[in-house]
Amino acid sequence: MNPTPRPTPADGPIHALQAASDLLKALASPVRVGIVRELSGGGKYVHELVAALEVSQPLVSQHLRVLRTSRIVKARRQAREIQYELTDEHVAHIVLDAIRHAQE
Repeated sequence: MNPTPRPTPADGPIHALQAASDLLKALASPVRVGIVRELSGGGKYVHELVAALEVSQPLVSQHLRVLRTSRIVKARRQAREIQYELTDEHVAHIVLDAIRHAQE
């Protein structure tokens, strides 16, 4: 009789905690929180995010790169522009709840 296999660290609770920690690190910037807030209403182009957040285009692009690397946002080419959208609406709930909590 084979013994029950032990769970590997990737299967254990610490893996889920690390993944949650990585998500929160990726959101640990006011500009990135703002980008997620703006994208919670649907896809947007970089120039729309620049206008909504009132920050420079290079800064928005830099933060979008972090969010893409963390798989929080995805990009879709529309002719000559790139539209960004959230990969998972759950992240929007986290961000919007955090904003509401901070305003209480």
